[in-house]
Amino acid sequence: MLRVRETVFGCKDPEPSMLQLILGRVRTFREGTLILTILVVAVIMSFLSPHFLTVNNIRTTLLSFATNGIVVVGITIVMILGGIDLSVGSTMALSMVVSGRLFLMGMPIWFAIIFGLLAAAMVGVTIGFFVTRVGLSPFITTLAMMGIARGLCFVITQGTPLSLFRMPAEFKNIGLGSVAGIPYGIIIFTIIVVTADFLMRRSRVARLVYYTGSNETAAIYSGVNTKRVKHLVYIICSTMAGLAGILYMSRFSSATPGFGAGLELTAISAAVIGGASLNGGEGTVFGAVLGIALLAVITTSMILLNVSVYWQDLIRGSILLMAVSLDYIRHRH
Repeated sequence: MLRVRETVFGCKDPEPSMLQLILGRVRTFREGTLILTILVVAVIMSFLSPHFLTVNNIRTTLLSFATNGIVVVGITIVMILGGIDLSVGSTMALSMVVSGRLFLMGMPIWFAIIFGLLAAAMVGVTIGFFVTRVGLSPFITTLAMMGIARGLCFVITQGTPLSLFRMPAEFKNIGLGSVAGIPYGIIIFTIIVVTADFLMRRSRVARLVYYTGSNETAAIYSGVNTKRVKHLVYIICSTMAGLAGILYMSRFSSATPGFGAGLELTAISAAVIGGASLNGGEGTVFGAVLGIALLAVITTSMILLNVSVYWQDLIRGSILLMAVSLDYIRHRH
């Protein structure tokens, strides 16, 4: 934020002392707190359930939050921009359904995947158009697109899941195969996270995203084309959701029109827990990934402890409420 004030307003705050820098770093190091929390939960669960630290459970948990984590990366960038995207779950399903239907119609699977990703990207193009050109709020626009994309999924499939067991083995291997015991899904997720986190910390485009989210008016006066930045970010978010859908399709060899329902709440919760602000201008990809990792560990723990499904929804909703409340209190003060 110090660099934003220097660039936009031309003023410079006094240089903080080394002690102030260290203390400020400790107070704001949310990633460290999340890592510690995950480790504490893991240690407690290792005593409560003998199945928690088994290879199969760890592998299943990693695969689960790795694919959802790709969606979280996209929605975190949107939240840093100061926006929101409620359509990611429906977009993920749309990508699966379009790719699956085209494959069943005789199109080679790799071409079908390209069209599925293009369908997901078009959701972002549409959202960006209505937000930047028409002037609608991101909440209303993405809420509408959530319904439209989900409706398209049911129209394409007539409400029936698509069985895709005839897909080529090399494509199925992306979701089921591994290298040195590490699933391809986790490798892809790691590459995306490392790349996105580096770019969000170092690239010029990322600075424009932070500037726009921090103070859009000041960014406009500084010559930033905020409409173009917003449009690009929404396209990236939707494409990320589409890619996650393709990975799920590879793993389960099916395309379900209702898949991904409620994922947007999980993704937003993870981003807020990881430090992204609903007011925009704050957050990191790495923090959001730790947030989805914490939620995945909690979900796995509840399953192993035989917690009722109804209580699981209540607990996840409570976590979201607490995260948003803490974010609001932090900004109010």
